[in-house]
Amino acid sequence: MDAVSYKTVSVNAKSANKTWVLVDASDMVVGRLSSEVAKILRGKHKPSYTPHADCGDYVIIVNAEKIRFTGNKMNDKEYVHYTGYPGGQRFATPTEWMRKNPAMILENAIRGMLPKNRLGREIYRNLHIYVGSEHPHTAQQPKTLKLS
Repeated sequence: MDAVSYKTVSVNAKSANKTWVLVDASDMVVGRLSSEVAKILRGKHKPSYTPHADCGDYVIIVNAEKIRFTGNKMNDKEYVHYTGYPGGQRFATPTEWMRKNPAMILENAIRGMLPKNRLGREIYRNLHIYVGSEHPHTAQQPKTLKLS
């Protein structure tokens, strides 16, 4: 055997075969949905996964307002935000975020599961979350993905 035939091929931004995926978040648990979407964004479901490259797919999530939490997390869980000023620590529950913008809950959960570096910020741009069942990405012909 020739040793040259066993070279590992790394995927880069140009050679990555990226597709569009549509996920319906109706009646799905936030954490379980987020972990699956983070894997798809990262590209870990592909045999050509490369850790240092953006080789994942574009993900569209619809019906963000229909997500759910298990247990009593809707009232007990707290999101902490610091404004940068003295005494500027703010607390909010998922109930308050659902009233304000339901997509923020999924954005926060998925962003926390991505790498905390330049690559993670670039991968996060491939995520599109919408309240309601309508989205403006029909021209990309996304494949509907059924997550259990």
